[in-house]
Amino acid sequence: MDYTLPVFLAHAIALEREAAERYQELADMMEAHRNDEVSQLFRDMVHYSKLHHDSIVERAVGIELPVLRPNQFQWSVPPEVGGEEAFDYTLSAYNALRYARENEVRAMEYYAQVGQQTGDGEVRRLAVEFAAEETEHVEAIEDWLARTPRPSATMADDPDRS
Repeated sequence: MDYTLPVFLAHAIALEREAAERYQELADMMEAHRNDEVSQLFRDMVHYSKLHHDSIVERAVGIELPVLRPNQFQWSVPPEVGGEEAFDYTLSAYNALRYARENEVRAMEYYAQVGQQTGDGEVRRLAVEFAAEETEHVEAIEDWLARTPRPSATMADDPDRS
């Protein structure tokens, strides 16, 4: 899709809002189950998503943004929302980081694709910039992954899980 600047910014704001809401939900659930380490990781992701959201909102000042209904978004699931696999309260820090990395990669790819497909120079510039920011998030998560111990067994291998 060839986005106009207002439509692109509306998508970007929604993407970051959805990411913050999902990470907050996950952080709260992990905290309720006393998985404090993973809860804090997700709270960090909430913080980063809110910062990015706020910077996009600031850029959109003075631009009339469309109010998009769910069927008007150019995705079936927002790129940073991911699947339900992170809603397992026994999620390890390592697997939580992998989940977050996958979300950030999808966001990076989304912005890169918009940048490649748009004919609007300002949308291209912002999409490339946002893709670079998401790339930084991916790299930060990869650094965390490198320092985080892998679980000794996968959740699927756990005999106590039905």
